[in-house]
Amino acid sequence: MIGISKLYCSTVEPSDALRYSRISGQLPSHLLQFSKDKKPVVVWNMTRRCNLKCVHCYAQSEDLNYDNELNHEQSLAMIDDLAKFGVPVILFSGGEPLVHPHLAEYAEYAVQKGMRAVISTNGTLITKEKAKILKKIGLSYVGISMDGLEEIHDKFRGVKGAYKKAIQGIKNCQEAGIKVGLRFTMNRRNVSEIPGIFDLLEKMDIPRACFYHLVYSGRASAIADEDLSHEETRKALDLIMERTKDLHDRNKPKEILTVDNHADGPYLYLKMLKENPEKAKNVLELLQMNEGNNSGRGFGCISWDGQVHPDQFWRDKVLGNVKDRPFSEIWTDESNEFLMKLKDKKSHVKSRCADCRWLDICAGNFRARAESIAGDPWDTDPACYLTDQEIKKPIKLKEYKSCYFLISGQEG
Repeated sequence: MIGISKLYCSTVEPSDALRYSRISGQLPSHLLQFSKDKKPVVVWNMTRRCNLKCVHCYAQSEDLNYDNELNHEQSLAMIDDLAKFGVPVILFSGGEPLVHPHLAEYAEYAVQKGMRAVISTNGTLITKEKAKILKKIGLSYVGISMDGLEEIHDKFRGVKGAYKKAIQGIKNCQEAGIKVGLRFTMNRRNVSEIPGIFDLLEKMDIPRACFYHLVYSGRASAIADEDLSHEETRKALDLIMERTKDLHDRNKPKEILTVDNHADGPYLYLKMLKENPEKAKNVLELLQMNEGNNSGRGFGCISWDGQVHPDQFWRDKVLGNVKDRPFSEIWTDESNEFLMKLKDKKSHVKSRCADCRWLDICAGNFRARAESIAGDPWDTDPACYLTDQEIKKPIKLKEYKSCYFLISGQEG
């Protein structure tokens, strides 16, 4: 997760995170990505059922009942363990979490246990009454998926009318006083809609938007060839930064983030280095605090059936099951060789990633995407759009001098 508004518009300084000693349990939500202890944010796909048919659904959800979901007792025990382990945020997702009969109860329970509770939803089921309930229980945030304006969004979501219902869901959250934001997954079908999304943010006074890069998982595997090319990705990032800064300069700031491609960090830094070298220093320090991809370390996922994954997209990588033992034990199991490698992935990545100058602030980018294309979780992420020249490590001064002396015939 790269905070475009935080970094490009300099709305956050390194000192802001240092003020809280970079401890997850003390940091405000907007600074959580800069924690040093990396207590995991956990996505709980609490149900697989969904009322829509999204073409990019990693869970391959359908509108039917699944008989292997965690029961009531197991769910409460899991939340207890997450809270005791120090998980700062639990993100309720699906499927569609609002079809789950106990969503409000579990979210309230998590809040009572000291965690921040947020929801990732398609927004179509947020009635005025449900919005009031979510506000009352202390929900921190609702992220509503919006993959374009009406025509494109409805095609992407597979159900006509999904856009209008999501817009109403946004309005219902706003009326109830709940912070709400948009989630947009970029691909060739909808990249032209980015300006419209920014217009919508301004028109509806929505404070936040996350622009996700496509991950080839679940049904999204079938549209991997519709991912943006490297050049298209760069243009999309340029547009996102341009529109973010425009809002900031007009005193209408929005929190804008990009997600699931940590090449965005170096790309933004190199742009800042040309435009404002002094501020670029702060950007680099914040990116170093962010540490890049945190699947299996600062980010994890629990499925509807209790299986634990490094992230919500990597469903074929099962680290354990909370029905058998607590998440806290699974997440710290040193006998799990693959998990331990994920926690130190910079030592195991190969090819371009291994020799990249930005490895410390990217951590090899998205491993699930690398495996989906190359068949090797440690290979290069195919969505990295940085050029060979941009990732090339600079020549050290001593090496440069040696080269100079060799050419000139001088001795050092």
